[in-house]
Amino acid sequence: MGIWTFAFDGWPAARVREAAAELEELGYGAIWFGEAFGRDTVGQAWLLLGATRRITVAAGIANIAFRNPIAMATAERALGEAFPGRYLLGLGGHRVDDRPMQVDGYAVPVMGRPVATMRAYLDAMDAVPAHGPVPDPAPRRVLAALGPRMLELAAERTWGAHPYFVPVEHTARARRIMGPGAFLGVEQAVVLDGDPDRARRTARAHVAGYTDLAPHQRANLERLGFGEDDFFGGPGGGPSDRLVDAIVVRGDLEAIDERVREHFDAGADHVCLQALTADPAASPLAQWRELAPLAADHSGKSR
Repeated sequence: MGIWTFAFDGWPAARVREAAAELEELGYGAIWFGEAFGRDTVGQAWLLLGATRRITVAAGIANIAFRNPIAMATAERALGEAFPGRYLLGLGGHRVDDRPMQVDGYAVPVMGRPVATMRAYLDAMDAVPAHGPVPDPAPRRVLAALGPRMLELAAERTWGAHPYFVPVEHTARARRIMGPGAFLGVEQAVVLDGDPDRARRTARAHVAGYTDLAPHQRANLERLGFGEDDFFGGPGGGPSDRLVDAIVVRGDLEAIDERVREHFDAGADHVCLQALTADPAASPLAQWRELAPLAADHSGKSR
């Protein structure tokens, strides 16, 4: 089990180092971090790897729209050589209706067709000449795969897949598509909050952020049987309770443990928990500490 977070983007480097070292001592197997407009994925990986000794540091994901394949390939080699066996490169990215995606008013470059673009990106990375040390073992790669064709590509060309914002049903479907040999590391959002109403509000706000702005996430949920009423038919025009409960698990450690076991039973090899807080800017460190016993319980246990 691991931790998934965007929190590090808002923290000074010294605080990130301290938190990473504590996560390692708490017994987590991996630290997954997203990429937006905070630290770039390569710099964040160096910071986390340099602050730890054993734990896997996983880009979840490095956005292929942000850098060309040469820059990504050479950074992957450097991180793999400096920290043998500890760096995992997740690759992904998406387009929005053939128009640039707006993030804080900034237009993220448009990608081409997702599967063809990712295949070409992997081809280009593999073709970059090596004029320096080649890491042994080679760093492992995964794809941020949701749909059937991207899942097939993940199994064909990389170690496996890192699905994000998915219910257990997707984990079972992904395992069937990729077959038994591919790695499947699933993100699971959780809310540890003793106030049921506040916990549901926190969960609903998280889900709404993706159903409002991420058509590729809606398309994936539609393949799983969710529809417009689930996206916009809930309280205040937000997501339905059915969708919120499928994506976010709320409650105590027992409830979260049950969801984690469901992912493992459905075919996951790894589950990384994203701890949500009522204030998105608040530190999830207290929740990471509270969740740590689950990592110990599931150490070495997968499908």
